[in-house]
Amino acid sequence: MLTATLILPLGVLLTGPAPAAAAPAHEPAPGGERWQTQEPLAEAGTLGPRQRELAAQAFPGAGAPAPAGEFTLTAGSDLSGRIADLTASLPRQGVQNLLAQANRDLGGGGECADPFGGGDATSPSDPTPKPPLEPDTVRCFDEDDSLGQEWIPQGLTGVSDAQQDEAWGTATGTLLTGWYDSYNPGRDAAGNCSASTSGLCFEKGVRVTFADPAAGTYRHVLLVWPYYDSGGNITYEPIHSSGGQTGIHAGGIVWYGNYLYVADTYNGIRVFDMRYVFDLNPDQDAATDDPTPDGLSSDVGDGRRVGRQNNVWYGHGYRYVMPQVATWRYTATQYNDGSACYDVGAPKASYLSLDRSGVDHLVVGEYCSTTTAQPSTGRVGAWPIAELERRSGTVPATAGSTWFLPVHQAQGVARYEGRYYVNQSHRYSNGSLWRATVTGGRLGLQGGEIRTAVGPEDLYLEHGATTGNPPRLWSVSEHRADIDDPSCRNSTPCGRVLYAHRLDAVGAQP
Repeated sequence: MLTATLILPLGVLLTGPAPAAAAPAHEPAPGGERWQTQEPLAEAGTLGPRQRELAAQAFPGAGAPAPAGEFTLTAGSDLSGRIADLTASLPRQGVQNLLAQANRDLGGGGECADPFGGGDATSPSDPTPKPPLEPDTVRCFDEDDSLGQEWIPQGLTGVSDAQQDEAWGTATGTLLTGWYDSYNPGRDAAGNCSASTSGLCFEKGVRVTFADPAAGTYRHVLLVWPYYDSGGNITYEPIHSSGGQTGIHAGGIVWYGNYLYVADTYNGIRVFDMRYVFDLNPDQDAATDDPTPDGLSSDVGDGRRVGRQNNVWYGHGYRYVMPQVATWRYTATQYNDGSACYDVGAPKASYLSLDRSGVDHLVVGEYCSTTTAQPSTGRVGAWPIAELERRSGTVPATAGSTWFLPVHQAQGVARYEGRYYVNQSHRYSNGSLWRATVTGGRLGLQGGEIRTAVGPEDLYLEHGATTGNPPRLWSVSEHRADIDDPSCRNSTPCGRVLYAHRLDAVGAQP
């Protein structure tokens, strides 16, 4: 029998305004770091030595069916009251206006770094040199984002996921990239930032980039968790894990209709809503605070602060913030706590994608390194996304959708018309793209390894049926081309870019 210890119970703390608390002994540091308990928060447990040994022995092997019951999700607390109060406090902005007022340049072609390397490449899967598959399209961020240390890109989705007709109003080809905050210098021993510390110190959680490739522009939006402060006022803080000032990895995102689904690795799925993007600088003059509907004001010039502080609204210097509106939590106990995986209990939500062939499904999978004690290659499964849109009850994985992956270290999996596409990373070597199908009751590889970019992440399938573009498989590479990083010197082709392979070119590979 597997035993579990509950980290923190879910209850009334998250269902409404928090009871008034005693005033703090001193003014909180810039950033408003009160660090609420955020959802989803799955039950976490620890396997004993003998249980770990039995779990490893029970691993049925790469490509085998995985138990579907451990993928079941249950809805979290009702956050609608918090969203209503934020709506009464702050001005909202639509996605089309956000894109029209994008403030950063999206480069392309020769302007971008080359994480493929051009020449022959090797990988730990196959040391035989061979050329990587050249991408059909490459786009890149501006210098701050391409070379910056603070934010690392992970998840990827786009308007082809959002709409069957692949258009959001007049915007077509829109791409969304999720980033996590990985760099917080200047923390004291207690993990706090002082008032004099630069904005880099504060954990900003997760941001999402809305990019318009046709216009060659993009804009960042900060994701936030809404809550009530000790005075009963609605406010928000950055997305973070249950451990406090540690962000979530946000390794996968999917935009579907009005909703944005974000992977929370050990807990489940966070849900955001495109109808609730709040604008802290509608007059587009960052030097002047803007009045807000609640009679207060907003300031986008102070990157250290977030939420409502001293009757002013902040967003860590970002103009737009998007609050979480719902959650889906794993019902099974979560035993994983690192890169290697157990084959029992709740899976990790390492990445997400959307399968639009047949009934629309949200696909989830695990990133797993392998060890003798934890040999699991990682599991993949899927839920009918219409069931997640109702935001209540429980949703089991679709029967026959749960498998152990045929390879480990998967950073992204896309499924379409029965074929799986798996992005496998090898740290600072060229990544591998694999194709797999279910044959003879196992998820097995089809064809050989396809060399791709160094540092490949999440996968997004752009269908192209209504845009005239061929179907393309998009990803994003995470490593900045940093001359100070010895891992990215010499023959390692680092570079942080959005790139797409034509699906027919992928299918034509041996």
